[in-house]
Amino acid sequence: MDEDDIIINETEIEEYDLEEAPVDEDAAVDEDASEDGENPSFGKYERLLSGDSRRFKLSGMFKNWFLDYSSYVILQRAVPHIVDGLKPVQRRVLHAMYRMDDGNYTKVANIVGQAMQYHPHGDASILGALVQLGQKGLLIDCQGNWGNIFTGDSNAAPRYIEARLTKFAKEVVFDPEITNWMNSYDGRNQEPIELPVRFPLLLAQGTEGIAVGMASKILPHNFNELLDASIKILEGKPYEIYPDFPTGGLADCSKYNKGRRGGSVKVRARIEKIDRNTIAITEIPYGKTTHALIDSILKARDKGKIKIKKIEDMTTDKVDILIHIPAGMSPDKTIDALYAFTDCECNIAPNACVIKDNKPEFYSVNDI
Repeated sequence: MDEDDIIINETEIEEYDLEEAPVDEDAAVDEDASEDGENPSFGKYERLLSGDSRRFKLSGMFKNWFLDYSSYVILQRAVPHIVDGLKPVQRRVLHAMYRMDDGNYTKVANIVGQAMQYHPHGDASILGALVQLGQKGLLIDCQGNWGNIFTGDSNAAPRYIEARLTKFAKEVVFDPEITNWMNSYDGRNQEPIELPVRFPLLLAQGTEGIAVGMASKILPHNFNELLDASIKILEGKPYEIYPDFPTGGLADCSKYNKGRRGGSVKVRARIEKIDRNTIAITEIPYGKTTHALIDSILKARDKGKIKIKKIEDMTTDKVDILIHIPAGMSPDKTIDALYAFTDCECNIAPNACVIKDNKPEFYSVNDI
């Protein structure tokens, strides 16, 4: 039996109403031979059924349907567009908020419902994208408990939190007169193909997405440094930009490679010595939370890599983790052990993949 064939029961194959299946008009069929049973044609099922009717060929499905699925995930779900730096769900959320905008805060549950006119993948994906945009603090003005990027605590229910577009977003992101439009998934509304953003939004916010066979990871950059770099581009002067993280911490960008594939950024927590028996973590590496960081410290302690007495997490709007060490232990050696055996130090691999001309492309951050 071929690898792409699978045997199914004869009674199961009889359940397919092959006579009523739509016929492929491009296929040349000998009607006389079909009546004699020598050359049966099953329309669109012809490429899936071959030879013995008990064999169901899967090669056609994998070659065509999976390719369609992977292309859809890459272009319509996981990878941002180079023009506005947004994934489709983010663009649809912002478009829905712009249409609703009256200057007042709006319940997030209402925003999610409005965005479902444009995004066919359910309220959970819309809410997640909206919360991520709100936590970055650039385009959405938030009110209520929107979670904590330091601790990883989740946001309150959408009926309890509110949002509106920032003045920056309304000034820089939207311009209906020069926006290219297309029909929404059900044809009832118009949505933007891309938004005419007049700022390197993709580099300011950063993004991360895993598609089929590829991924995108663009690190966030400093707002003011991006403005300075934009001015230097207009003046024809050389410039350099490096990542800047909302969680703080220390970074070694010597191998950043301008955000291309193969580059690497080493990030560290900021650790301070309070006294001989206490050290404090005041900033954490990008992509980590205080809960994950404490878990890695406890695992290192259980393995005997580090000696600590107690950990206190007093993080609110600022990171504040106190680590108490036994008497006689060197705080400096403990700090070195934290960097060596815990998530206080880790590497980030950037991968600047974006959609351009309806296909994924890999660029440096300078090209973007």
